[in-house]
Amino acid sequence: MRSRYSAYALGRMDYLLATWHPNTRPPALDPMPQGLKWLGLDVRAHRVVADQQATVEFVARSKLAGKAHRLHEVSRFVLENGQWWYLDGQIL
Repeated sequence: MRSRYSAYALGRMDYLLATWHPNTRPPALDPMPQGLKWLGLDVRAHRVVADQQATVEFVARSKLAGKAHRLHEVSRFVLENGQWWYLDGQIL
């Protein structure tokens, strides 16, 4: 989760796509809006759902055009061939 947050903060869309599970990965991602600044990540919970599945609840804070934003999400991940893949997320 932290590596994906860092990728968002650095605008590394290539990394985000490379760590997104092929079954749910979009063909492309829109670039980050000009002037978007990521301010921090708070991982609230990590839950093992099954042998090779887990969820991560987090809040990511950002600022755009002087306005603060919070993204509160529960992301689903799956472990395949020794790698954790992002499946999808539910915004809370």
